[in-house]
Amino acid sequence: MPYEVQLAAKQQAVADLFAGLAPEGALLPILGMDDPFHYRNKVVSPYAPAKGRVGKGRKGVPKGGKGAAPAKLTRADILTGMYAPGTHRLIPTDACAIENETAKRVTLAVRDIMARWSMAPYDEDTGEGFIRHVVVRVGHQSGEVLVTVVTNGEEFPSSKAFCRELKRRVPEITTIVQNVNTRATNVILGEKERTLFGPGFILDTLCGLSFRISSQSFYQVNATQTEMLYDEAIRLANLTGNETVIDAYCGTGTIGLVAAKRGAAQVIGVDAVASSIRDAAANARHNGVENAEFVAEDATKFMRELAEAEGGAVSPEAPLRGVSRDGAAPLVLLMDPPRAGSTPEFLEAACSLAPDRIVYISCNPETQARDVRQLVEGGYTVKALRPVDMFPHTHHVESIVLLERRHEENPE
Repeated sequence: MPYEVQLAAKQQAVADLFAGLAPEGALLPILGMDDPFHYRNKVVSPYAPAKGRVGKGRKGVPKGGKGAAPAKLTRADILTGMYAPGTHRLIPTDACAIENETAKRVTLAVRDIMARWSMAPYDEDTGEGFIRHVVVRVGHQSGEVLVTVVTNGEEFPSSKAFCRELKRRVPEITTIVQNVNTRATNVILGEKERTLFGPGFILDTLCGLSFRISSQSFYQVNATQTEMLYDEAIRLANLTGNETVIDAYCGTGTIGLVAAKRGAAQVIGVDAVASSIRDAAANARHNGVENAEFVAEDATKFMRELAEAEGGAVSPEAPLRGVSRDGAAPLVLLMDPPRAGSTPEFLEAACSLAPDRIVYISCNPETQARDVRQLVEGGYTVKALRPVDMFPHTHHVESIVLLERRHEENPE
């Protein structure tokens, strides 16, 4: 389907969802990509034995490891690519129109090394085999490349030789990590890992900020469109230097840190995932951002406590004691909930807290429209609606909604 047709279809889909919620003129043109190919800077590639080709009952570790060494392997013995939707059937792919090309070269190089060194792929039916997945992350601006090799066991004989050979084949690689996952699960990463080559992380720049990315870090897979998404969200937030910004569902703090650098007096980020909050705080320190702090707490609980607090205006001295509308700095709420959307309790608390503006970012416009309806009923008006094409050549679309609090006119 031509890209222009895709964009038009996504624009119309968002328009249909917000019919009756967004007034005429609020819907803005969708933000698409100039080059909608090879945009995924994170590539996850599973490895599996070709049916009937790799002997069962063999560990398939490199020479020197425990278990019987398998027979000589060839490329044809090892499948790598992507699973057919809703199945465990692996479809081999040597090229993909949306995956980063350097990352794809890495996954194919690993397959070739596995064949050359008789490193058997993981067989989920028997639990045997050595290499389960490879996860490649490529820095959007830096070009640095992190390769995470997920193995079915801790022992990795000849790991240094493996790294040298992989680096020789793909010179762009800057670090290689081994992640160990011995569980019978479709979860990709295990909990234990060690650095085999390089620092164990990469650095990248997004919206003028530097971020440290490890194998476990959350980082948007389309950095080009993420910058466009965040730039537009901050533009709609209309920060003037006086506002307190609450960044709800903040994750690793990316958009909150952008807001802190681009006009917010202070930012309070909240997320239920403690590891994300640790990453957010580290990102703030790494970038020298001193007007942002991050709290590990359920976003709904956090908002309800703020709404119920009595007279506790947010201030640098006691930023988490509550928010009041009397004498406090202007308040802006940024929210980027998961696909399921927010909760009625969160939205009710947001309306009680009465921020001047709400900027709602969503990867699921259907649940976003549902939540926006509650906000409109709670005293807000949709001022702008902007679709953003984060994932060209898929049906997914993100959208940003700007809502402003309605002010009742004084009858006098």
